[in-house]
Amino acid sequence: MEPHVHYETVTEALRQLKLRGYTLDFNLHDDSIVCNEVKHHPEDFEIVEVYRYEGDTDPADEATVYAIESKAGLKGVLIAGYGMSSDEFSAGILKKIRKRPDHFLNK
Repeated sequence: MEPHVHYETVTEALRQLKLRGYTLDFNLHDDSIVCNEVKHHPEDFEIVEVYRYEGDTDPADEATVYAIESKAGLKGVLIAGYGMSSDEFSAGILKKIRKRPDHFLNK
């Protein structure tokens, strides 16, 4: 298992993940994961790592960075709000993405 790491900022987490091959930018739309206008089924992805950030002064700054990988080998990041910034739509799609138990680290 990889060592537990926590990056100080969302920007640092994204930079480090990109260096490790998580280069695609995924978004949630219409019950799908979208990258470069191509829709993918959430069930085809695994959450590999999670980094959660809380806004010190502004609850709108709360975000979670997910490193995700598809069965076809696509690797990238998905950023979602939580707390006041979250919505039921995003939470529903995220529940469909499997967590990789042997590598899943909650950072």
